[in-house]
Amino acid sequence: MTEQTTTEAPTPDASDHPDVVVSLGTDHHSFDRLVRWMDDYARRHRGLRVLVQHGHSTPPRKADGTPFVPGEELGELMRRARVVVTHGGPGTILQARGTGHLPIVVPRDPELDEHVDDHQLLFVQRLEDTERVRSCTTPQQLAGLIDRALASPDEFRVSEDRQDGPDRAALRAGALIDLLTGPDEAPDSRGPGAAGSAATATAAPAADRAWPDVTVVVPTRDRPELLRRTLEAIHDQDYPGRITAIVVFDNDQPDTALARGGDARPVRVVTNSMTPGLAGARNTGVLAADTDLVAFCDDDDTWLPGKLTAQVRIMLDEPGTEMVCCGIRVVYDRVQAERVLDRTSITFADLLRSRLTELHPSTFLIRRRAMIDGCGTVSEEIPGSYAEDYELLLRLARRAPIRNIPEPGVRVLWHRRSYFSGRWQTIATALRWLLERYPEFRLVPRGYARVSGQIAFAEASAGRRGAALRWIGRTLRHRPVEGRAALALLVVCGVPPAWILRVLHLRGKGV
Repeated sequence: MTEQTTTEAPTPDASDHPDVVVSLGTDHHSFDRLVRWMDDYARRHRGLRVLVQHGHSTPPRKADGTPFVPGEELGELMRRARVVVTHGGPGTILQARGTGHLPIVVPRDPELDEHVDDHQLLFVQRLEDTERVRSCTTPQQLAGLIDRALASPDEFRVSEDRQDGPDRAALRAGALIDLLTGPDEAPDSRGPGAAGSAATATAAPAADRAWPDVTVVVPTRDRPELLRRTLEAIHDQDYPGRITAIVVFDNDQPDTALARGGDARPVRVVTNSMTPGLAGARNTGVLAADTDLVAFCDDDDTWLPGKLTAQVRIMLDEPGTEMVCCGIRVVYDRVQAERVLDRTSITFADLLRSRLTELHPSTFLIRRRAMIDGCGTVSEEIPGSYAEDYELLLRLARRAPIRNIPEPGVRVLWHRRSYFSGRWQTIATALRWLLERYPEFRLVPRGYARVSGQIAFAEASAGRRGAALRWIGRTLRHRPVEGRAALALLVVCGVPPAWILRVLHLRGKGV
């Protein structure tokens, strides 16, 4: 629960339920403009009880003096308030609507140096267009909407009929995802042979094409033989331009003998200078790169010869494209399976519904400026760096659709020495972090159930039966047919998780 403060109006204690609740969201990004507007409004309405939530001080208490259950205090105050005002964050808006309010939303303004993501502004606009919020951009509009809400509260409530009828049905079906993606961002489900696919649209390079330099970031830890195979595959690319491999040693002594220079395939060897772990190692390489195009490749994967050329063709033909991926060939115990998406464009909405494991980090080709000057580098906040590649996909897809080549371009090795094998508690913690950081998952029952099912499996594999059962229940409430809940229940009942993973891996799948 974040800080609860009252405006300068002489109001009762916060435990005496306020008339107006204003939720500003995280304490990391202030919203002083809205605070000033509410202070002015409160001074003009001395008899009105106003509560402004912001920061991290002591939360309010119930009327009887007992504390709220952590995480429930703001929702309870919203439920009993007459009016709710929020910033543009999806999580805060959804919380307000969940308490029955049609919230008044004041989006942050990037031109005023207020922290805001582009997706947040788009989210508010689309909610306004569908009459699920009331938004405003001036103090006069805000005051007018609060006055109107106090005078005609029914206009600012999500009625029971709407919650139990079309609204709730749409939510359960995932139909509200159209609020997150526009008609121009619809996924291309055409197959690899269809007109306009990546394979056909970029088949022939121009004769006078200037092939840009590319940097490949290769994080590594204690896998020297596999690493050398990875570097050989990068060296053997049919790409006409220069490829620089930056090998980032993480918690390991660097092997300077790998360094090579002087030709079209130089190799640099560096040590992770950021947070220990995969995310910090990737960022060390990205920050050390001096090219606009940056690719990732894990130290146990190998690129197929034409992978990079096909991807750079798309970057050259489509200057607005910031990321290109491709399919993979998964190898586990000498069994090989192809994982290829039959579409050429991936949206943020697609990635909420499914992880799309075909978009493996070793397939990533990214415009460096999209990270450095755009959405940011790989998140080093994720516990254990688990799912850092998925989180980066989500952030980049918020900016623009991700392009995909519907053909395999990377050979991905799954083996028992994989870094995250058996780190179940770290996995569960990281996935909980992901659900908290991306409240949009609540709009997509299928996507939420997928992640919560993975948490249930990880908790069960870590021996935490109670936590596993709670997450199994949460998964089934969001999607009764989610198979990961059944897999987690098998582990709770004593089936070894390693046996389940082996069966899945032999089919080229994971949990």
